[in-house]
Amino acid sequence: VQPPGRTNEFLRESYEEIKELTLSAGGEVAGAAEARLERPSPSHYIREGKLAEIRESVLREKAHLVVFNIDLTPVQARNVEEAVGVRAVDRTGLILDIFARRAQSREGKLQVEVAQLNYLLPRLVGLGVILSRLGGGIGTRGPGEQKLEVDRRRLRERIARLKGELEKLGRHRALVRKGRKRKEFYSVAIVGYTNAGKSALLNALTGAKAFVEDKLFATLDPMTRLDKKNGRHRVLFTDTVGFLRDLPHGLIEA
Repeated sequence: VQPPGRTNEFLRESYEEIKELTLSAGGEVAGAAEARLERPSPSHYIREGKLAEIRESVLREKAHLVVFNIDLTPVQARNVEEAVGVRAVDRTGLILDIFARRAQSREGKLQVEVAQLNYLLPRLVGLGVILSRLGGGIGTRGPGEQKLEVDRRRLRERIARLKGELEKLGRHRALVRKGRKRKEFYSVAIVGYTNAGKSALLNALTGAKAFVEDKLFATLDPMTRLDKKNGRHRVLFTDTVGFLRDLPHGLIEA
């Protein structure tokens, strides 16, 4: 989708990026459709004619999933799924799927789970709003609505518990960092776009065995190693998680 105010260049680059993200998530790209919008539809984001075109493509290619390069509201995602007949995943949902596959450390997994639960929570809330309007009140306040309240409460409790665990891990990391400062280590961070070759560079500089693969977000856990190859034992190189344009704010910690 080319949202209002975005250029054709954005559309081209965004398509390449969402294709690479889909492949990184283990998907196979069966086809693509473009839509240029001056005013997104509140109900579906894209218009009925384009939805019909996508539905035809889904049936023809026997596709199982429709992936968007933009974020959809819970209501838009549900309406799109009904219109095209398969599950719809927006950009944040796709990135979260990759994060969940790639996170290795305890802290990384916890951060990804918190992001996933925060992503899921408004989708439950949106469903609750729809249910509450079904019959004008009487006859709608049954077990379904109660179960949604229970689900929401459980999600919030789980998020609070995970954040408590993350705080403990954060304190431990602060102690490690303090120890490095005390020993007067020099720190060098390797930064850049995702899949630019940062992990390969870390391996070349330090002899580390960081995982390297030609996919976006192959690295989701920072790795720090000593510069042993050049004999400088006070230089630490850190491989970082790659940048991504317009990374959703809720995923930054994850």
